[in-house]
Amino acid sequence: MSYSQVSRRAFVGAAAGSTLARTASANDRISIGMVGVGGRGGGHLASLAKFKDYNIAVTAICDIYRPNRERAVAAAEKTWGAKPRATVDYREMLSWKDLDAVIIATPDFAHSVMLKQAVEAGKDAYCEKPMGVDFAEAKAAYLAVKQSDRVVQIGTQKRSDPGYVSAARLVRSGILGTVTRVDMSVNFQEPRWRRKDIASVKAEDVAWDQFVLGREARPFDARLLREWQLFCYTTNGIPGLWMSHYIDLVPWFLEDPYPASAVAQGGVYLWKDGRETCDVFQALLEYPKGFLVSFSMSLTNSAGWRNLWFGSRGTLDMDNFIINSAGSDMPDRIAKNIDFRPERGPAAELDPHMKNFLECVRSRQQPAAPIEAGFSHAVAGCMSAVAMETGRRVRFDRGKLELV
Repeated sequence: MSYSQVSRRAFVGAAAGSTLARTASANDRISIGMVGVGGRGGGHLASLAKFKDYNIAVTAICDIYRPNRERAVAAAEKTWGAKPRATVDYREMLSWKDLDAVIIATPDFAHSVMLKQAVEAGKDAYCEKPMGVDFAEAKAAYLAVKQSDRVVQIGTQKRSDPGYVSAARLVRSGILGTVTRVDMSVNFQEPRWRRKDIASVKAEDVAWDQFVLGREARPFDARLLREWQLFCYTTNGIPGLWMSHYIDLVPWFLEDPYPASAVAQGGVYLWKDGRETCDVFQALLEYPKGFLVSFSMSLTNSAGWRNLWFGSRGTLDMDNFIINSAGSDMPDRIAKNIDFRPERGPAAELDPHMKNFLECVRSRQQPAAPIEAGFSHAVAGCMSAVAMETGRRVRFDRGKLELV
């Protein structure tokens, strides 16, 4: 399905103004390929099954791990009544001309590389966050998308959450006055991403060459495959895995896309089990408009969650969806609390972020989390990771799009 075909066929949907078409025409069907169908990708596959009446179909599955691949093929066949093509090589999938879009839900290190090649192959893409953990690869993907006419949605789902959409609108209206500080902290007390099935993973079930993606060769390692979130070979750790969701709010709410500078510290202080990525991490980022953002996370103590935005007129508490005059003695401080807690729909409600992506594939409009949003959080995450690794302040040149 070409760009011009989609443009001519953009629909006004039958339900609540949706542009998702409830039509049986095979020519208008959105054909989707899944790249990575483990935990996150498997969740996306289940989500897409709820959209089967909107004339979409998962017609291709790519995963380097046989049990994941076979399970996803069976699930897609059960939902859509036809067995999808399957491969261990995402490049083969991208060569299939009848595929309209791909969902990329692989380990973090592969996101930018696959996204770049997807748009160059003419595919629309939903790419999980973080958009990138290697700055050069993230920049290359960003430029490739900007030079294409492809629809790209990045998987920072807060951009489709009604409460966060309301918060963005309120902050951008100036309700907080001058924002000078943002304080975010996410905390657990557990060695997250531990997997119990590592011993059952067999080398013959893994397309290992496709997993390492042409980088520095590594011998087969079942733990690296199943607990990839713990190793620097496959992720930059907390900056990509968690900070990306929260730092994404900064350019969205405050309309300042990239930090001017970042410093960071972190380490493995409790879960000393061979993991390489931090169990405690903190970054401090300064933005050109004149405010500081602090992001911290620990896996060692679960107390102290917060998401506070401090302005001259008052404070935004994003954990409780409240804006009030807390901390302000200004004459124009906020006079009355603003409670914008959203009403949550039933658990079975369609995933709004995926729905937005599918609508935009049809309408060719910008999605809720476009490539600019993805590159913004990738820049902040890469800056913070490099600052922690080097122990130095890292700056960003907006003109050249380069880390300094």
